[in-house]
Amino acid sequence: MNYKTESIDNIKKFYDINSKTGLNPTQVTNSRIKYGHNNFEEQRGPNIFQKLLHHLLEVMNIILILVGVLSAYLAYISNGNYTKTIVVLLIVAINVFVSIFQENRAENALAALKELSSPTSTVLRSGKRQTIPSSELVCGDLIELTAGIQVGADIRLLTSNSLQVDESSLTGESEPIDKNADLDITDEVPLGDQLNMVFSGTNILNGTAEGIVVAVGSASQMGQIATLIGEQIKGKTPLQKRIDKLAKRLAIIAFAAGILIFVINLLYGNVPFVDNLMTAVVLGVAAVPETLPVIVTLSLIYGVENMAQKKAIIRNVPAVETLGNATVIASDKTGTLTQNQMTIQKLWLSGQESWSGGQLSNSEVSLIQNFAYASNASAQIVDGDWEIHGDPTEAAIIRFLITHDLYEPEKNPKRLAELPFDSSRKKMTVVIPHPQDNEKYLVLTKGAFDRLAPSSQHQAQKTHDIFADQALRVLALSYKIIDKVPEDLTELENNLTFLGIVGMIDPPRLESKAAVQEARAAGIKPIMITGDHALTAKAIAQQIDIYRDGDKVIDGLTLKSMTDDELSQMIQQISVYARVSPEDKLRIVKIWQEKEQIVAMTGDGVNDAPSLRAADVGTAMGIAGTEVAKSASDIILADDNFATIVAAIREGRRVYTNIKKTIYYLLSANVAEILTMLIGAIVGWGMPFTGIQLLYINVLADGIPGFGLSREKADSHIMEQPPVGVKESIFSRGVSWRIAICSTAFIITALVGFYLGRFIEIAGLTPNHQLGQTMAFVILTLASTINIYNARSNESIFTRGITTNKMIFGTTLLSLGITVLFTNVPILMNILEVAPLSMTHWLIAIILALIPTLVIEITKVILNKQGKKFIG
Repeated sequence: MNYKTESIDNIKKFYDINSKTGLNPTQVTNSRIKYGHNNFEEQRGPNIFQKLLHHLLEVMNIILILVGVLSAYLAYISNGNYTKTIVVLLIVAINVFVSIFQENRAENALAALKELSSPTSTVLRSGKRQTIPSSELVCGDLIELTAGIQVGADIRLLTSNSLQVDESSLTGESEPIDKNADLDITDEVPLGDQLNMVFSGTNILNGTAEGIVVAVGSASQMGQIATLIGEQIKGKTPLQKRIDKLAKRLAIIAFAAGILIFVINLLYGNVPFVDNLMTAVVLGVAAVPETLPVIVTLSLIYGVENMAQKKAIIRNVPAVETLGNATVIASDKTGTLTQNQMTIQKLWLSGQESWSGGQLSNSEVSLIQNFAYASNASAQIVDGDWEIHGDPTEAAIIRFLITHDLYEPEKNPKRLAELPFDSSRKKMTVVIPHPQDNEKYLVLTKGAFDRLAPSSQHQAQKTHDIFADQALRVLALSYKIIDKVPEDLTELENNLTFLGIVGMIDPPRLESKAAVQEARAAGIKPIMITGDHALTAKAIAQQIDIYRDGDKVIDGLTLKSMTDDELSQMIQQISVYARVSPEDKLRIVKIWQEKEQIVAMTGDGVNDAPSLRAADVGTAMGIAGTEVAKSASDIILADDNFATIVAAIREGRRVYTNIKKTIYYLLSANVAEILTMLIGAIVGWGMPFTGIQLLYINVLADGIPGFGLSREKADSHIMEQPPVGVKESIFSRGVSWRIAICSTAFIITALVGFYLGRFIEIAGLTPNHQLGQTMAFVILTLASTINIYNARSNESIFTRGITTNKMIFGTTLLSLGITVLFTNVPILMNILEVAPLSMTHWLIAIILALIPTLVIEITKVILNKQGKKFIG
């Protein structure tokens, strides 16, 4: 049944309601059985053991666990050295702990939604008025509504008296809604225009009403939102998918390299089986950048800290990077793009030109003061600033007076009589002493233009239409002078003289337009999704450059009439969505995602929660946002400002770029390790590295400095680059062949060093296999450590500066210092299985280790001349 359009008699008959007694106990029980309980089902998230298992089964961790288990077995049957096993499994433990620690937050969206339920409701049952927990409401209950309560179910109104409802949690718009039980609705209208209904979770601001409960629990508007929230499952972020894909590639490489070297040694090397198997395991160690997951997590955490300073609070750590690659920002209007306060833009005094800025005339001052006398809003100074209280429309009048230094509350005349605002009359009237005649009284009536407009004055209608075309909310004022206050106050509103109108709007934030333009320059499409009317939404969107000529504005009813295919074909041209429902918002997000776009969605109301949950990055308002919206989001804006989103995108791009730099930095050494080992085996030289040496390079030599890349500053051009596509590889924009250049330099220099130590007598030292391994180890260790400076930027390391990133400078010195200790202190040398080097060997090793940096510096010079970037 469509309750908003159905007649009251039919609804009563449908639920078999006795208007004088309400439902009896049997009817209550039957209704609960038929229509359900008035609560929402809450889904449980994974427990700690499920989370632990999930992260242990990540591809990167599976590889490390296999390597650790095999190395433990080989250590058990051979030399009893479990160092590799301990290091590898410790890395797995760190990776899993950090991931669980960051994820271990409660998903409170449905819990917060349940808390919106009104604790009690007053109903008529068995002829008696009863106050019951709202959770016990059933369909067919006759319910009473009064100011200050929260509505416990969806209700069709039977009677209403000056009823005003705050529906911001459902519609996203903060303006109070005037409800009217007598209104007949014959067509389908958006939720915000269903004026003969009130909905679960909304708040009664003013007046009284009676109604019939027509939907409870999951069938209510709030329940439908709860269901939508529960249905939205966050998938992996694009970065997580890329890291998974990288891990799978590395697994294939490790497996293939292990088999290849095992077969080579089996056929040509006369290597014992256990040693051969150990070599295959060593290649598994070489293929995996063990510190990558930790460095990625640290990069994200540092991004979280930076975003917090920019007023963006991160609830879901991977969202840092995802936001950086957003291609669509779907923003709410009120409070995010606008100032969330109604402001008078124009005023018109009957018979004069309209005012739209500049100096006010005396008569215009008098007009606005009379508007204030007929208002109930007030202001007081708190901590040196004016604090305004009252209805947003009336608050705009007081704010205008304050802005023009005209607000003097101590001079306000005494109010002698008042006819309060009524939704059926759409006006309010006050009586004050006449300012010039002590024996007379001034009647001021403020309200809707259509209730006060003079039928004979065409200029008033023309001015109103001009204001309305500019999406201004129009408020009118009329007056008359009387000799005495009548006993019947309704007579006050007869025979009034029209005085003038004001036009107001919630204006854009000053920084919104610049932020929108920056987003557009970064290749991001901004769109507006709002519960406000289309005309208002379009006017604001035009001012801040979201709406451009040729774009389309779609309202909720039009959207519902479109198929998914029709919307998909048109969605690129739509920049403003108005009067939309929670289902509409969710649909818009998903169709953009089907087009392989990364969607950042902003919102503050319960109605936004499903789309916030479904979006790639859900962004809730910290000031105006409901707890439900915050719980469903990934990011909370502490200042409710669209410009903060754009600043956070810049930070997200910095994080992603630094992660790509980290992958280039780590994989350059990993690829070099694998190929150096394979080439050494193929040419018959033996293994250039031992397993513990490879672990040292991966964890200490380039692992420690790699942590500093998380704090590298963004390049100046970062917001001029197009966003990273959903399916774009992490090796895109030249990263793969840059790894190839660096790895090739590493391989050649390491093999040269290995050959010199293995076969050439230098400085009186007899060449041997361990000396060759030591040379190859020292060269690759030094080269991969200082390669951190190549990875930092597209600029020369001499242009960027050695000490500008103090963390990289400090960790590089630490890593080099540890290397010197491990290659010169006998006890530590035994752990690494290295031989002593002469000064000549050290000099050769240092020169060879610097060659890759020279190669990359030359590459950067060539690329910069061609207008390309070393790391894109």
